[in-house]
Amino acid sequence: MKVLLLENIHPVAVEILESRGFDVELRAGSLSEDELVETLPGVHLLGIRSNTHITPRVLDAAGDLLAIGCFCIGTNQVDLTSAAQRGIAVFNAPYSNTRSVVELVIGEIIVLGRRLAEKTERMHAGIWDKSAKGSHEIRGRTLGIVGYGNIGTQLSNLAEAMGMRVIFFDTADRLAHGNAQRMKTLDALLAEADVVSIHVDGRPGNAGLFGAEQFAKMKARSLFINASRGMVVDDVALREHILSGHIAGAALDVFPIEPKAQGDPFESALRGLDNVILTPHVGGSTQEAQEEIGYFVANKLSGFALEGRTELSVNMPTVQAPELTAGHRIGFLHASVPGVLANVNGVLADAGANVTGQYLSTRGEVGYVVTDTLDPLPEDALAKLAESEHTIWLRTWDDRRVVPRLG
Repeated sequence: MKVLLLENIHPVAVEILESRGFDVELRAGSLSEDELVETLPGVHLLGIRSNTHITPRVLDAAGDLLAIGCFCIGTNQVDLTSAAQRGIAVFNAPYSNTRSVVELVIGEIIVLGRRLAEKTERMHAGIWDKSAKGSHEIRGRTLGIVGYGNIGTQLSNLAEAMGMRVIFFDTADRLAHGNAQRMKTLDALLAEADVVSIHVDGRPGNAGLFGAEQFAKMKARSLFINASRGMVVDDVALREHILSGHIAGAALDVFPIEPKAQGDPFESALRGLDNVILTPHVGGSTQEAQEEIGYFVANKLSGFALEGRTELSVNMPTVQAPELTAGHRIGFLHASVPGVLANVNGVLADAGANVTGQYLSTRGEVGYVVTDTLDPLPEDALAKLAESEHTIWLRTWDDRRVVPRLG
Protein backbone atom coordinates (compact mmCIF):
# COMPACT_ATOMS: atom_id res chain seq x y z
CA MET A 1 0.00 0.00 0.00
CA LYS A 2 1.14 3.52 -0.82
CA VAL A 3 1.58 6.27 1.78
CA LEU A 4 2.00 9.98 1.01
CA LEU A 5 3.40 12.20 3.79
CA LEU A 6 3.32 15.98 3.31
CA GLU A 7 4.70 19.04 5.14
CA ASN A 8 8.02 17.74 6.49
CA ILE A 9 6.68 15.01 8.74
CA HIS A 10 9.38 13.57 11.02
CA PRO A 11 11.45 10.73 9.47
CA VAL A 12 10.49 8.37 12.31
CA ALA A 13 7.06 8.08 10.65
CA VAL A 14 8.72 6.97 7.43
CA GLU A 15 10.82 4.41 9.30
CA ILE A 16 7.79 2.95 11.10
CA LEU A 17 5.62 2.70 7.99
CA GLU A 18 8.36 1.31 5.75
CA SER A 19 9.26 -1.29 8.38
CA ARG A 20 5.68 -2.53 8.18
CA GLY A 21 5.67 -2.96 4.42
CA PHE A 22 4.29 0.35 3.17
CA ASP A 23 5.60 2.25 0.14
CA VAL A 24 6.21 5.76 1.53
CA GLU A 25 6.66 9.04 -0.36
CA LEU A 26 7.72 12.08 1.70
CA ARG A 27 7.23 15.66 0.46
CA ALA A 28 8.32 18.90 2.09
CA GLY A 29 5.38 21.20 1.35
CA SER A 30 1.60 21.09 1.36
CA LEU A 31 -0.60 20.55 -1.70
CA SER A 32 -3.49 22.64 -2.99
CA GLU A 33 -6.94 21.18 -3.56
CA ASP A 34 -6.27 20.73 -7.28
CA GLU A 35 -2.91 19.11 -6.58
CA LEU A 36 -4.46 16.71 -4.07
CA VAL A 37 -7.19 15.73 -6.54
CA GLU A 38 -4.49 14.89 -9.08
CA THR A 39 -2.13 13.16 -6.63
CA LEU A 40 -4.30 11.05 -4.30
CA PRO A 41 -5.62 8.33 -6.65
CA GLY A 42 -3.60 5.23 -5.74
CA VAL A 43 -2.70 6.59 -2.28
CA HIS A 44 -3.97 4.48 0.64
CA LEU A 45 -2.72 6.50 3.63
CA LEU A 46 -2.20 10.28 3.72
CA GLY A 47 -0.19 12.19 6.31
CA ILE A 48 -0.60 15.96 6.65
CA ARG A 49 -0.06 18.81 9.09
CA SER A 50 -2.11 21.99 9.47
CA ASN A 51 -1.53 23.58 6.05
CA THR A 52 -3.11 20.89 3.86
CA HIS A 53 -6.91 21.06 3.58
CA ILE A 54 -8.99 17.98 2.82
CA THR A 55 -12.33 18.92 1.26
CA PRO A 56 -15.20 16.75 -0.01
CA ARG A 57 -13.88 17.27 -3.55
CA VAL A 58 -10.50 15.91 -2.51
CA LEU A 59 -12.12 12.93 -0.79
CA ASP A 60 -14.23 12.18 -3.87
CA ALA A 61 -11.06 11.96 -5.94
CA ALA A 62 -9.24 9.78 -3.40
CA GLY A 63 -10.93 6.51 -4.21
CA ASP A 64 -8.16 4.37 -2.69
CA LEU A 65 -7.75 6.35 0.53
CA LEU A 66 -8.21 4.38 3.76
CA ALA A 67 -7.08 6.86 6.41
CA ILE A 68 -5.67 10.34 7.02
CA GLY A 69 -3.13 11.10 9.72
CA CYS A 70 -2.97 14.68 11.01
CA PHE A 71 0.56 14.93 12.41
CA CYS A 72 -0.50 17.76 14.74
CA ILE A 73 -3.17 18.52 17.33
CA GLY A 74 -5.87 20.09 15.16
CA THR A 75 -8.12 18.35 12.64
CA ASN A 76 -10.19 21.30 11.42
CA GLN A 77 -8.25 21.17 8.12
CA VAL A 78 -10.11 17.92 7.32
CA ASP A 79 -13.83 17.62 6.58
CA LEU A 80 -14.35 14.95 9.23
CA THR A 81 -18.00 14.29 8.45
CA SER A 82 -17.34 13.73 4.76
CA ALA A 83 -14.42 11.46 5.59
CA ALA A 84 -16.57 9.38 7.97
CA GLN A 85 -19.33 9.06 5.36
CA ARG A 86 -16.77 7.63 2.96
CA GLY A 87 -15.31 5.30 5.59
CA ILE A 88 -11.98 7.17 5.78
CA ALA A 89 -10.58 7.18 9.31
CA VAL A 90 -8.83 10.32 10.61
CA PHE A 91 -6.22 10.27 13.38
CA ASN A 92 -4.29 13.06 15.13
CA ALA A 93 -1.82 13.58 17.97
CA PRO A 94 -3.83 15.38 20.66
CA TYR A 95 -1.15 15.44 23.37
CA SER A 96 2.28 14.96 21.79
CA ASN A 97 3.32 18.61 21.35
CA THR A 98 1.49 20.15 24.31
CA ARG A 99 4.66 20.79 26.29
CA SER A 100 6.41 22.37 23.30
CA VAL A 101 3.62 24.91 22.78
CA VAL A 102 3.46 25.73 26.49
CA GLU A 103 7.22 26.31 26.73
CA LEU A 104 7.08 28.66 23.74
CA VAL A 105 4.29 30.69 25.37
CA ILE A 106 6.12 30.89 28.71
CA GLY A 107 9.22 32.11 26.89
CA GLU A 108 7.21 34.72 25.00
CA ILE A 109 5.61 36.03 28.18
CA ILE A 110 9.11 36.65 29.61
CA VAL A 111 10.52 38.09 26.38
CA LEU A 112 7.57 40.46 25.91
CA GLY A 113 7.51 41.49 29.57
CA ARG A 114 11.20 42.39 29.44
CA ARG A 115 10.95 43.87 25.90
CA LEU A 116 13.89 41.68 24.88
CA ALA A 117 12.99 41.64 21.18
CA GLU A 118 13.50 45.40 21.09
CA LYS A 119 16.73 45.16 23.07
CA THR A 120 18.36 42.54 20.87
CA GLU A 121 17.31 44.33 17.67
CA ARG A 122 18.98 47.53 18.87
CA MET A 123 22.12 45.69 19.96
CA HIS A 124 22.43 44.19 16.47
CA ALA A 125 22.09 47.73 15.14
CA GLY A 126 24.98 48.83 17.37
CA ILE A 127 22.84 50.72 19.88
CA TRP A 128 23.45 50.28 23.63
CA ASP A 129 20.04 50.89 25.27
CA LYS A 130 20.42 49.89 28.91
CA SER A 131 17.08 50.88 30.41
CA ALA A 132 14.44 49.29 32.63
CA LYS A 133 11.64 51.38 31.12
CA GLY A 134 8.66 49.16 30.29
CA SER A 135 10.44 46.04 31.57
CA HIS A 136 8.62 43.86 34.11
CA GLU A 137 8.97 40.56 35.94
CA ILE A 138 6.25 38.02 35.29
CA ARG A 139 6.01 37.15 38.99
CA GLY A 140 2.83 38.60 40.43
CA ARG A 141 1.33 39.39 37.03
CA THR A 142 -2.05 37.97 35.99
CA LEU A 143 -2.19 35.54 33.07
CA GLY A 144 -5.58 35.17 31.37
CA ILE A 145 -5.94 31.93 29.44
CA VAL A 146 -8.71 31.74 26.84
CA GLY A 147 -9.36 28.05 26.21
CA TYR A 148 -8.54 25.73 29.13
CA GLY A 149 -7.91 22.43 27.35
CA ASN A 150 -4.74 20.31 27.26
CA ILE A 151 -2.44 23.23 26.44
CA GLY A 152 -4.28 25.81 28.52
CA THR A 153 -4.18 23.69 31.67
CA GLN A 154 -0.48 22.85 31.36
CA LEU A 155 0.29 26.52 30.73
CA SER A 156 -1.72 27.28 33.85
CA ASN A 157 0.42 24.91 35.92
CA LEU A 158 3.77 26.24 34.70
CA ALA A 159 2.76 29.90 34.93
CA GLU A 160 1.55 29.45 38.49
CA ALA A 161 4.77 27.67 39.43
CA MET A 162 6.64 30.75 38.17
CA GLY A 163 4.64 33.05 40.45
CA MET A 164 1.90 34.25 38.12
CA ARG A 165 -1.74 34.53 39.09
CA VAL A 166 -3.84 32.55 36.60
CA ILE A 167 -7.40 33.19 35.49
CA PHE A 168 -9.14 31.39 32.62
CA PHE A 169 -12.27 31.37 30.49
CA ASP A 170 -13.71 28.41 28.60
CA THR A 171 -17.18 27.76 27.22
CA ALA A 172 -16.86 24.13 28.38
CA ASP A 173 -16.97 23.10 32.03
CA ARG A 174 -13.29 22.72 32.98
CA LEU A 175 -11.73 21.81 36.31
CA ALA A 176 -9.38 24.53 37.58
CA HIS A 177 -5.80 23.43 38.22
CA GLY A 178 -3.95 24.65 41.29
CA ASN A 179 -5.08 28.11 42.32
CA ALA A 180 -6.36 29.10 38.86
CA GLN A 181 -9.64 30.99 38.93
CA ARG A 182 -12.41 30.47 36.39
CA MET A 183 -13.94 33.67 34.99
CA LYS A 184 -17.63 33.70 34.12
CA THR A 185 -17.17 35.78 30.97
CA LEU A 186 -14.44 36.63 28.49
CA ASP A 187 -14.95 40.32 29.26
CA ALA A 188 -14.26 39.68 32.94
CA LEU A 189 -10.98 37.97 32.05
CA LEU A 190 -9.90 40.78 29.72
CA ALA A 191 -10.50 43.38 32.42
CA GLU A 192 -8.10 41.67 34.85
CA ALA A 193 -5.37 40.02 32.77
CA ASP A 194 -1.92 41.54 32.28
CA VAL A 195 -1.25 38.86 29.64
CA VAL A 196 -3.93 37.23 27.46
CA SER A 197 -3.01 33.92 25.80
CA ILE A 198 -5.37 32.22 23.31
CA HIS A 199 -5.65 28.41 23.25
CA VAL A 200 -8.88 27.52 21.45
CA ASP A 201 -9.40 24.99 18.67
CA GLY A 202 -10.15 25.61 15.01
CA ARG A 203 -13.90 24.95 14.94
CA PRO A 204 -15.76 27.42 12.66
CA GLY A 205 -17.47 29.10 15.62
CA ASN A 206 -14.09 30.38 16.85
CA ALA A 207 -13.36 32.33 13.65
CA GLY A 208 -13.01 36.02 14.47
CA LEU A 209 -13.28 35.34 18.19
CA PHE A 210 -10.81 38.09 19.03
CA GLY A 211 -11.13 41.43 17.26
CA ALA A 212 -11.24 45.18 17.85
CA GLU A 213 -13.94 44.91 20.53
CA GLN A 214 -11.94 42.42 22.60
CA PHE A 215 -8.64 44.29 22.26
CA ALA A 216 -10.37 47.49 23.43
CA LYS A 217 -11.53 45.69 26.60
CA MET A 218 -8.02 44.49 27.53
CA LYS A 219 -6.11 46.32 30.26
CA ALA A 220 -3.99 49.20 29.09
CA ARG A 221 -0.38 48.16 28.34
CA SER A 222 -1.24 44.45 28.54
CA LEU A 223 0.32 41.71 26.39
CA PHE A 224 -1.34 39.40 23.85
CA ILE A 225 -0.31 35.92 22.65
CA ASN A 226 -1.90 33.67 20.02
CA ALA A 227 -0.50 30.17 19.55
CA SER A 228 -3.81 28.51 18.62
CA ARG A 229 -5.33 29.25 15.17
CA GLY A 230 -4.72 32.18 12.85
CA MET A 231 -8.37 32.68 11.95
CA VAL A 232 -9.26 33.34 15.60
CA VAL A 233 -7.64 36.80 15.71
CA ASP A 234 -8.10 39.97 13.65
CA ASP A 235 -4.45 40.90 13.07
CA VAL A 236 -5.31 44.30 11.58
CA ALA A 237 -7.22 45.25 14.74
CA LEU A 238 -4.27 44.05 16.83
CA ARG A 239 -1.92 46.24 14.80
CA GLU A 240 -4.06 49.30 15.48
CA HIS A 241 -4.07 48.67 19.23
CA ILE A 242 -0.30 48.15 19.29
CA LEU A 243 0.31 51.37 17.34
CA SER A 244 -2.00 53.27 19.69
CA GLY A 245 -0.01 51.98 22.69
CA HIS A 246 -3.03 50.27 24.28
CA ILE A 247 -1.39 46.83 23.77
CA ALA A 248 2.23 46.86 24.94
CA GLY A 249 3.35 43.83 22.95
CA ALA A 250 2.24 40.66 21.22
CA ALA A 251 3.50 37.27 20.10
CA LEU A 252 1.87 35.31 17.29
CA ASP A 253 2.76 31.87 16.00
CA VAL A 254 -0.27 31.40 13.71
CA PHE A 255 -1.79 33.56 10.97
CA PRO A 256 -4.97 33.69 8.85
CA ILE A 257 -2.94 33.00 5.70
CA GLU A 258 0.29 31.03 5.98
CA PRO A 259 2.84 30.19 3.27
CA LYS A 260 2.54 26.73 1.77
CA ALA A 261 6.19 25.75 1.83
CA GLN A 262 9.56 26.52 3.42
CA GLY A 263 11.03 29.76 2.09
CA ASP A 264 7.81 31.14 0.60
CA PRO A 265 7.16 34.87 1.26
CA PHE A 266 5.24 35.82 4.39
CA GLU A 267 2.90 38.80 4.62
CA SER A 268 1.24 40.17 7.76
CA ALA A 269 -0.12 43.45 9.06
CA LEU A 270 2.01 42.87 12.16
CA ARG A 271 5.40 42.95 10.48
CA GLY A 272 7.75 45.74 11.53
CA LEU A 273 6.12 46.57 14.87
CA ASP A 274 8.09 47.11 18.10
CA ASN A 275 7.82 44.40 20.77
CA VAL A 276 5.95 42.04 18.45
CA ILE A 277 7.26 38.48 18.10
CA LEU A 278 6.28 36.64 14.91
CA THR A 279 7.16 32.95 14.57
CA PRO A 280 6.35 30.62 11.61
CA HIS A 281 3.86 28.23 13.28
CA VAL A 282 6.56 26.48 15.31
CA GLY A 283 4.72 26.11 18.63
CA GLY A 284 4.84 22.34 18.38
CA SER A 285 7.96 22.19 16.23
CA THR A 286 10.57 20.85 18.59
CA GLN A 287 12.54 17.74 17.74
CA GLU A 288 11.05 15.98 20.74
CA ALA A 289 7.45 16.84 19.85
CA GLN A 290 7.77 16.10 16.13
CA GLU A 291 9.39 12.73 16.78
CA GLU A 292 6.67 11.80 19.27
CA ILE A 293 3.95 12.94 16.85
CA GLY A 294 5.54 10.98 14.01
CA TYR A 295 5.72 7.87 16.15
CA PHE A 296 2.18 8.20 17.51
CA VAL A 297 0.29 8.94 14.28
CA ALA A 298 2.28 6.48 12.15
CA ASN A 299 1.36 3.72 14.59
CA LYS A 300 -2.31 4.70 14.46
CA LEU A 301 -2.32 4.68 10.66
CA SER A 302 -0.58 1.33 10.39
CA GLY A 303 -2.74 -0.17 13.14
CA PHE A 304 -5.85 0.76 11.18
CA ALA A 305 -4.57 -0.33 7.79
CA LEU A 306 -3.04 -3.62 8.93
CA GLU A 307 -5.44 -4.68 11.66
CA GLY A 308 -8.54 -2.50 11.53
CA ARG A 309 -8.00 -0.77 14.90
CA THR A 310 -9.65 2.63 15.30
CA GLU A 311 -8.76 3.68 18.84
CA LEU A 312 -8.34 7.47 19.11
CA SER A 313 -9.77 8.10 15.64
CA VAL A 314 -11.52 11.49 15.68
CA ASN A 315 -14.31 10.56 13.26
CA MET A 316 -14.86 6.79 13.47
CA PRO A 317 -16.35 4.43 16.08
CA THR A 318 -13.63 3.39 18.54
CA VAL A 319 -12.78 -0.30 18.39
CA GLN A 320 -9.73 -1.45 20.36
CA ALA A 321 -9.24 -4.86 18.84
CA PRO A 322 -6.17 -6.80 20.03
CA GLU A 323 -3.18 -7.43 17.79
CA LEU A 324 -3.97 -10.04 15.16
CA THR A 325 -1.34 -12.72 15.70
CA ALA A 326 -3.22 -15.68 14.23
CA GLY A 327 -6.47 -16.43 12.46
CA HIS A 328 -8.54 -14.09 10.32
CA ARG A 329 -10.21 -10.72 10.85
CA ILE A 330 -13.26 -9.11 9.27
CA GLY A 331 -13.84 -5.36 9.57
CA PHE A 332 -17.36 -4.20 8.74
CA LEU A 333 -18.17 -0.47 8.67
CA HIS A 334 -21.85 0.17 8.25
CA ALA A 335 -24.72 2.60 8.71
CA SER A 336 -25.85 2.47 12.32
CA VAL A 337 -29.39 1.12 12.00
CA PRO A 338 -31.23 -1.54 14.04
CA GLY A 339 -30.63 -5.15 13.08
CA VAL A 340 -27.28 -4.84 11.32
CA LEU A 341 -25.31 -6.75 13.95
CA ALA A 342 -27.95 -9.51 14.00
CA ASN A 343 -27.57 -9.84 10.22
CA VAL A 344 -23.77 -10.00 10.53
CA ASN A 345 -23.92 -12.73 13.14
CA GLY A 346 -26.54 -14.57 11.11
CA VAL A 347 -24.16 -14.69 8.15
CA LEU A 348 -21.35 -15.89 10.42
CA ALA A 349 -23.56 -18.62 11.90
CA ASP A 350 -24.79 -19.81 8.50
CA ALA A 351 -21.16 -20.06 7.35
CA GLY A 352 -20.24 -22.12 10.42
CA ALA A 353 -17.61 -19.56 11.46
CA ASN A 354 -15.67 -20.27 14.65
CA VAL A 355 -15.66 -16.77 16.16
CA THR A 356 -12.72 -16.14 18.50
CA GLY A 357 -13.48 -12.50 19.27
CA GLN A 358 -15.87 -9.70 18.35
CA TYR A 359 -15.50 -5.96 19.05
CA LEU A 360 -17.98 -3.26 18.12
CA SER A 361 -18.87 0.38 18.58
CA THR A 362 -21.05 3.11 17.06
CA ARG A 363 -20.45 6.81 16.54
CA GLY A 364 -23.23 9.00 15.26
CA GLU A 365 -24.65 7.41 12.12
CA VAL A 366 -21.81 4.92 11.67
CA GLY A 367 -21.20 1.54 13.30
CA TYR A 368 -18.11 -0.65 13.19
CA VAL A 369 -17.73 -4.31 14.09
CA VAL A 370 -14.51 -6.32 14.03
CA THR A 371 -14.81 -10.10 14.12
CA ASP A 372 -11.94 -12.58 14.49
CA THR A 373 -12.41 -16.13 13.26
CA LEU A 374 -10.29 -19.25 13.37
CA ASP A 375 -10.74 -19.96 9.66
CA PRO A 376 -11.35 -17.58 6.74
CA LEU A 377 -14.97 -16.79 5.95
CA PRO A 378 -16.18 -18.32 2.64
CA GLU A 379 -16.41 -15.96 -0.34
CA ASP A 380 -20.20 -16.25 -0.56
CA ALA A 381 -20.54 -15.18 3.10
CA LEU A 382 -18.25 -12.19 2.50
CA ALA A 383 -20.31 -11.29 -0.55
CA LYS A 384 -23.52 -11.25 1.53
CA LEU A 385 -21.96 -8.79 3.98
CA ALA A 386 -20.43 -6.63 1.25
CA GLU A 387 -23.72 -6.41 -0.68
CA SER A 388 -25.80 -5.25 2.29
CA GLU A 389 -27.54 -1.92 1.71
CA HIS A 390 -26.03 -0.66 4.97
CA THR A 391 -22.40 -1.51 4.11
CA ILE A 392 -19.86 1.33 3.87
CA TRP A 393 -16.93 -1.06 3.49
CA LEU A 394 -15.90 -4.62 4.29
CA ARG A 395 -12.26 -5.62 4.74
CA THR A 396 -10.52 -8.80 5.72
CA TRP A 397 -7.11 -9.42 7.21
CA ASP A 398 -5.47 -12.82 7.02
CA ASP A 399 -3.14 -14.57 9.43
CA ARG A 400 -0.07 -12.32 9.97
CA ARG A 401 -0.33 -10.80 6.49
CA VAL A 402 1.17 -7.33 6.07
CA VAL A 403 -1.23 -6.09 3.39
CA PRO A 404 -4.99 -6.43 3.98
CA ARG A 405 -7.29 -7.77 1.34
CA LEU A 406 -9.89 -5.10 0.56
CA GLY A 407 -13.46 -6.21 0.09
